Amino acid sequence: MSNTTTDDTTKAGDDQDLGAAGSQLSTAPKEELPNLPSLGVIGWARWFWRQLTSMRVALLLLLLLSLGAIPGSLIPQTGIDETKVADFRERHDVLAPIYDKLGLFNVYSSVWFSAIYILLFISLIGCIVPRTWQFVGQLRGRPPGAPKRLTRLPAYTTWRTEAEPEQVREAALALLKKRRFRAHVAGDAVAAEKGYVREVGNLAFHIALIVMLIAFAWGQLFKYEGNKLIVEGSGFANTLTQYDDFKSGNLFSESDLESFSFDLKDFKGTYERTGPNKGTPRTYEADLTYSEGAYGDEKKTTVKVNEPLEIGDAKVYLVSHGYAPVVTVRDGKGKVVFRDAVPLLPLDGNVTSSGVVKVLDGYRNPEGKKEQLGFQAFFVPTFGGSATGTMLSQFPALDYPVLALNAYHGDLKADSGIPQSVYQMDKTKMKEFKDAKGELFKKLLTPGETMTLPNGAGSVTFEKDIKEWAGFQVVQEPGGGWALAGAIAAIGGLAASLFIQRRRVWVRAVRGADGVAVVEMAGLGRSESAKVPEELGDLAEILYDQAPGAPEADPEPDDTSPKTSEQAVPAEGAEQP
Repeated sequence: MSNTTTDDTTKAGDDQDLGAAGSQLSTAPKEELPNLPSLGVIGWARWFWRQLTSMRVALLLLLLLSLGAIPGSLIPQTGIDETKVADFRERHDVLAPIYDKLGLFNVYSSVWFSAIYILLFISLIGCIVPRTWQFVGQLRGRPPGAPKRLTRLPAYTTWRTEAEPEQVREAALALLKKRRFRAHVAGDAVAAEKGYVREVGNLAFHIALIVMLIAFAWGQLFKYEGNKLIVEGSGFANTLTQYDDFKSGNLFSESDLESFSFDLKDFKGTYERTGPNKGTPRTYEADLTYSEGAYGDEKKTTVKVNEPLEIGDAKVYLVSHGYAPVVTVRDGKGKVVFRDAVPLLPLDGNVTSSGVVKVLDGYRNPEGKKEQLGFQAFFVPTFGGSATGTMLSQFPALDYPVLALNAYHGDLKADSGIPQSVYQMDKTKMKEFKDAKGELFKKLLTPGETMTLPNGAGSVTFEKDIKEWAGFQVVQEPGGGWALAGAIAAIGGLAASLFIQRRRVWVRAVRGADGVAVVEMAGLGRSESAKVPEELGDLAEILYDQAPGAPEADPEPDDTSPKTSEQAVPAEGAEQP
């Protein structure tokens, strides 16, 4: 009976132990869990800051910034070419509203691109500040002492020398300092380290990125650029009203404009005459007379392609070229109502050009009523068409200039208050002149020829003086120098961080049991490299010359070998006691 009770008690105890073990192994949730402490606002803020300032997130943001810039290169941007944006909207009724909502027509000013830009900026600062502080601490400290077992290091050598250990350490210290190691004696060894420029380069690279980000942001906020077409003999003053088109940053103000003016005295262009590159421009040069400030002295200069005129922070680039035929319009009584050089826009590489001539004031028709005249003009510097009027230029130079005019009369709607292009004509209220046969009036003119309008309406003369015009772009983008300096520093820092290795060398010299000094040398690099063993070998070779090796000691007798003394082992033939 007692045995049964004992067995039941043992079984119950085993069941309890199994139940406890099962509860420990079970992954099922317990009925009552202790209340876990909440991170709170400060805790979550610290966690978010640690994540944001990690190098992993910085690289991810840099990748996102690169990917975000792709639409800005593939999709027309309103800040660059609004005409292409308008054409895209007309051709893509479905995509255009989506692109508008995503800000893809103005990528670099969109909210999402600015958010990535700012987060990357903060992440880089958060990465650099602690690393810089840590590196400053390393510079203020000394290289760490030698490990106990130098034999475990990847690069190691040793030898025995009759020189004193103190002399070896002094020679090693002088050698390492001569090789630009930061070295000091720590106990029985010399500790040295080299390659701090690697970390300096790494920090310089990241700091340079921050400088570039700031410079680009500053330039985008305060920059401006404008275009101006100037005919030979005309000038330009750097004011907003003088520009043909103008774009600026969000923080730009008119007071940021540099004060200067210039006149285009002459434009010269030369072209290839023969060969497969016939017609290709060889030189474009614009001779200018400019002055800085309101009362600056006039100076002469020549602006070429990619050789701008620099005035303060502004640069004046030569960007385009064309022809401006001089046209004289007279009314039926022979009175000159218009005489000017009319710039025409090129349509192809051979400078086939088109434009309009508008006579807005001073003209009266044969009936004595005020009227406006308009002429659709086509110009070729080297005529290659047919007598039927096909306008085709064979060469961009003025070898055989021809001007074709279509004449209109009526109301050009110039007084409607709606801005009009000087290169286009609103024909909704205009009538085209017709000849006596009722056909449209059109004529080809060479320099010096005159076209007489039907019914005594007047005449148009293509003067022999054909002027040229040049298109200039004035750009002022502050921070460009800082961006260039940042780019150069980033390249230098990246090169230093890639090609310079940080490594440590230890030299230990102690006296051995036989009284002869033992020298140990070991090297360790931050990353595996064949240069560390090579450098250690060179250092060991030089130090070996100053502390040459000593002859190897005789091997000590083995304690486990049998004794050979005469007293222990009797001679052969001797009597036994």
